[in-house]
Amino acid sequence: MRALALLPLLFALAACGRADDGGIEVAVIGEPAELFATGNRLAPPGALVRAATAQGLVRLDEAGQLVPGIAERWIVTEDAMSYIFRIREMDLPGGKRLDARGVQHALSRAIAGLEGTTLGLDLAQVRDVRAMTGRVIEIRLIGPMPDFLQLLAQPELGIAIAGTSTGPMTLTRAGSSEAMLTAMTPEARGLPAQPDWAEEVRTIRLAAGDAAAVTRDFSDGRFALVLGGTLATLPLVDVGPLSRGTVRVDSALGLFGLEVRHARGFLAEPANREALAMALDRAALIQPFNLAGWTATTRIVPPGLPDDPGMAGERWEGMDLEARRAVAAARVARWRAANGGSTPVLSAALPAGPGADTLFAGLAQQYREIGLVLARAETGERADLVLRDRVARYAGTRWFLNQFNCGVSAAICSPDVDFLVALAVGARDPAAQASYLADAENALTAYNAFIPIGAPIRWSLVRSGVAGFAENAWAIHPLFPLSRAPI
Repeated sequence: MRALALLPLLFALAACGRADDGGIEVAVIGEPAELFATGNRLAPPGALVRAATAQGLVRLDEAGQLVPGIAERWIVTEDAMSYIFRIREMDLPGGKRLDARGVQHALSRAIAGLEGTTLGLDLAQVRDVRAMTGRVIEIRLIGPMPDFLQLLAQPELGIAIAGTSTGPMTLTRAGSSEAMLTAMTPEARGLPAQPDWAEEVRTIRLAAGDAAAVTRDFSDGRFALVLGGTLATLPLVDVGPLSRGTVRVDSALGLFGLEVRHARGFLAEPANREALAMALDRAALIQPFNLAGWTATTRIVPPGLPDDPGMAGERWEGMDLEARRAVAAARVARWRAANGGSTPVLSAALPAGPGADTLFAGLAQQYREIGLVLARAETGERADLVLRDRVARYAGTRWFLNQFNCGVSAAICSPDVDFLVALAVGARDPAAQASYLADAENALTAYNAFIPIGAPIRWSLVRSGVAGFAENAWAIHPLFPLSRAPI
């Protein structure tokens, strides 16, 4: 009798995160209105929907690997200066045939619309996009870019023809705060028809909400998957041994640290800005979060990238923390003596959330060790320091340097660094490219516009039995694989 009494509970647990129609309930941390964003600056909810409904020439699977999008295949010329794509034979909803001319116009518009953004800077090596025949387009570059295909897979470069979805999913609004996404049939995606295709395919019901609400709803069984977690919200979930397999943390590549917004007061001198970086015990800042495998770094560009020539290493090698803090404290003392004995007070803006509160407390305590006072700023507009927490789009040095370009960055910047990056963009020789980028990194490091802490932290909540999810370096978790539809 007791075993029979448990059966309803077991069935209820098995159904956790399932919609009434047999689909899967997914949540992403963010504002509900962001689900239906139409511009080129996409928050995580909008990026998920755009990637699902307007695929690019290529796209990323659940492991962050490149797979065909609307291009069924492609070749790269021997000099790596030209990429030639063959478009799938497919009809768009409404009967319009997808052809190279339409793709060329859509992609050119998307690239032009990204001017003035960091992604636009990443695309600076694109010379032109040409329609060659009915189903073939060519993209020519100014210089070789090994990560170019990764860049083409970004949601902002998804192809939409006259506002019509190219898939691999279609979108239906479920009120103002939820989206219903349905996988297109194989034949609608330019693939051979597959018998019994619909039997295993699931719809995705996507909602957006604040971190506290969606994590609570996950615990209550509403959602099978929660995406978009950052360090700021990490304490809302249990990362202890009992949660292993539920909390999934991406080993992400990107920037996590403090950018300097104003070169004033104590921060007017690069040596004083360097003192802030020297004083940090990075591992101690992250220790309260109980994360295994997190990587600290003193570099803006992380080591080991494919285009890293190995000309830069971790900073202050041979100096232990005590020695670094002694140097930093001496610089603070000199500034205080030159400014009437006043203690330097710096303001820092971090996002809302219990994790950000913990990080701020750690930063404030460590800066007190060298004689600085750190105050919390409500917004980044007037703050001296702002937390930059951003995952890289591709594993290239130029992505990291472009984040601090004077044309797009709110942080203090160096035109000399931008000039060196521009030389790298125009260089056709990979060795010359690497040399220019190494010089740019060294110049930006010496300028001390950014205080690196380590790798960005992204987490998800994944219920047992969810297929189509995998951790990856881009912290990208597309919706299409969750539908179980074959590629």
